[in-house]
Amino acid sequence: MSKFLLNDESVVVVIGSGAGGGTVSNELAQKKIKVVCLEAGKRLDYIKDFVNDEWEMFSKTAWTDLRTTSGSWRVAKDFPNLPAWICKTVGGSTLHWAGASLRFQEHEFKALSTYGKIDGADLMDWPITLKDLEPYYEKAEDKMGVTRTNNIPPLPPSNNFKVFEAGARKVGYKKVHTGRMAINSQTRDGRGSCMQLGFCFAGCKMNAKWSTLNSEIPKAEKTGYFELRPECYVIKINHNKKGEIYSVTYMDKNGKKQTQRAKIVILAANSIESSRLLLNSSSTLFPNGLANSSGYVGKNYMRHLTASVYATFKNKVNMYRGTTMAGIIEDESIHNPKRGFVGGYKMETISLGVPFYAAFLNPGACGEEFTKYLDMYEYTAGMWIVGEDMPQKSNCITLHKTKKDKYGIPIANVHFDDHPNDIAMRKYAYEKAESLYKSVGAIDVHKTPPYPSTHNLGTNRMSKNPKEGVVNKWGRTHDIKNLFICDGSVFTTGASENPTLTIVALAIRQAEYISNYINKL
Repeated sequence: MSKFLLNDESVVVVIGSGAGGGTVSNELAQKKIKVVCLEAGKRLDYIKDFVNDEWEMFSKTAWTDLRTTSGSWRVAKDFPNLPAWICKTVGGSTLHWAGASLRFQEHEFKALSTYGKIDGADLMDWPITLKDLEPYYEKAEDKMGVTRTNNIPPLPPSNNFKVFEAGARKVGYKKVHTGRMAINSQTRDGRGSCMQLGFCFAGCKMNAKWSTLNSEIPKAEKTGYFELRPECYVIKINHNKKGEIYSVTYMDKNGKKQTQRAKIVILAANSIESSRLLLNSSSTLFPNGLANSSGYVGKNYMRHLTASVYATFKNKVNMYRGTTMAGIIEDESIHNPKRGFVGGYKMETISLGVPFYAAFLNPGACGEEFTKYLDMYEYTAGMWIVGEDMPQKSNCITLHKTKKDKYGIPIANVHFDDHPNDIAMRKYAYEKAESLYKSVGAIDVHKTPPYPSTHNLGTNRMSKNPKEGVVNKWGRTHDIKNLFICDGSVFTTGASENPTLTIVALAIRQAEYISNYINKL
């Protein structure tokens, strides 16, 4: 395994090992560029540590460091210290995802042009188009083994999907299928196929679901140009008098402060932590935080419009058997303002184990009305709604004025309010989901509030104009030529698709750019 010196000025330092960080690390290492990847969490072993049990895996993978929450969103009431359900471990949130891998639609790259100006929304067109990203989507789908692409067969339909599909057909939906999933439907890339065991949202014991832990990281290590440093918590990115990044300071697993020199730094720590690190790296030259001359660092936090609907039936569904997300309806992801909102949403099957099902069904509830749903768990079908939420500058990541982490660094506060467009979309989606389930004989339909955020987007948005965002179309910060960002925080708008495929595609594209650019520094 490669080891690079702390004073090696030629390395690229990547902060974070998830969909963006893990992928860009491997892509660069394959191009014989030296990479040091700093990951705050531990490295887990698929054989020793993984179980198909979301509750147990939560304690092994989740980022539970203190955060605070503000705003009118329901999460601030139910989960004030856990606004985001993401991971602190090698592989990042690719260890906690359902595997849905969908391309953005053409109009979703042009939100302002398509939707027009919306009161209270900070809409903007992306500086790239679907055509720009298509070749990288193709590479990402091949890398991840996405079903229904590259002649990879789909996963088999679960009972949860069969109920979902029957209802979809009954109410007139046409675009319904078992999804494009980064889960092996057959042995591929040295990993086995899905055995439909269920309870795999926060980890796949069979190693069938793609993650950077089981794919990008080991492949990078084989090149000899990559070093992973787990349990290394970055506290500051340092720059010289010219404003160029030259090192990263972090606390190692023994609690000792270290500084790694760098030729380029790529920040890939998720929307919340990437923004927090930029803000905490302020200096005389960058008094408002690194790369923040526009004032957009931390702003326009998006988390997708989300909601869940569960329906109970006379016969058993056993929704937990099979993949967590076993199917999708795409009909509502169009832009049709006649519905009372702009943008669209996806309807996707979902299943949760009993502990999380109980936690999210109606947080804090008790009594007969609540427990009857738990009693009917085996008779329940589930659906998750994911839609394009409106970027609002007031939705933001800021540094807490008094609370700090164990290293004395201010923690992040996550502020979020639903936009009226979000509220209208959720109401409409709830009604459509209820109609779907009732069309196939649902006894009861229960609408749950949004969970802690799993799709954390925006906060360091991509823009053509440096005054309107943080990074350019390659993910390079407008202010600092050797500082890049490679995670969901660069999303200009959120679209209606699960974001991981797009993050991976952008990472592949960014690595290609950096490999051509690095010799010019």
